[in-house]
Amino acid sequence: MPSMPDPRFVRTNGIDVAVHVAGDGLDGSLPVVLLHGFPELAFSWRHQMGALAQAGCLVIAPDLRGYGRTGPQGGTRDYRMANLELDVLGLLDALDIRKAVFVGHDFGGALAWSIARDHAQRVLGVIALNTPYTRRASVDLVEAVRQARGPSHYMVTFQQAGVGEALLGADVEATFRALMRKPALTLQEFEAAPARLRELPATLFVGEPAVMGEPLLREEELAVFVQAFRRTGFEGALSWYRNLRQNWEDTVDTPDRVSVPALMISAANDFFLPPSTVQGMERIVPDLERHIVPDCGHWTQQERPAEVNRLMITWLKRRFPR
Repeated sequence: MPSMPDPRFVRTNGIDVAVHVAGDGLDGSLPVVLLHGFPELAFSWRHQMGALAQAGCLVIAPDLRGYGRTGPQGGTRDYRMANLELDVLGLLDALDIRKAVFVGHDFGGALAWSIARDHAQRVLGVIALNTPYTRRASVDLVEAVRQARGPSHYMVTFQQAGVGEALLGADVEATFRALMRKPALTLQEFEAAPARLRELPATLFVGEPAVMGEPLLREEELAVFVQAFRRTGFEGALSWYRNLRQNWEDTVDTPDRVSVPALMISAANDFFLPPSTVQGMERIVPDLERHIVPDCGHWTQQERPAEVNRLMITWLKRRFPR
């Protein structure tokens, strides 16, 4: 199992954030910040940290607010995207880093795009795994998925205080055994599946045999996630979802355009964030390169680490030669 550097705690935006750092940090090192998704940890980047460090990067992977050793911090409103951005930018300040490349997967991808949009002066580039950047819609994301998928969609269910916590936390080990799997279906098969499955109900997170396939993690890897979420619970992580409407309201007058260089890596069989969602991104992210990892589901950097590392390092060396 790839090892993670021991974490250090960094004071930022009024909280202590647990951060794993790899690379020598010498002049000329390219700062790269890895932002994980839901329900994950900095540990989700274990396959990337060493490879990026060997490629000449100073690699920084925090347990984001609500997760892991950072843990739950503050109330629900403290998890709105504008404040999460300050967590990450304060981390750069504490490490004396002016600008960095931000790499994000899942919700971490949304955070990376938001930082690039709102704080472009701190951003060298963005690499997004699975998560597209989209224009601000006429309704918030929760309402959009309610209309598109139905009222049982997991994002809708997670809005109800205590419901997601009870579902995911009833048996933490069973939750991660069910969720951290390769897909059982191709994206085409998923789109032809019964409507109950295509709605993406919250029960997917505790096991849906018709959708979730073979296990992704080894036992010792699974144990890292299980032990972390037994300690923290899920309320902090779910608070990211409970600010989706607030994030939409906060960006009412915000321009959509992201002008920094960007790399978009999609997974061919990700039915949470399918490759089709990135179509047309060039209109608002003009300096964009896109790739699709074949035969891969949602947990892209853990499922296909060699391919992800190759795509990232090739792009970084080409766009930011050192």
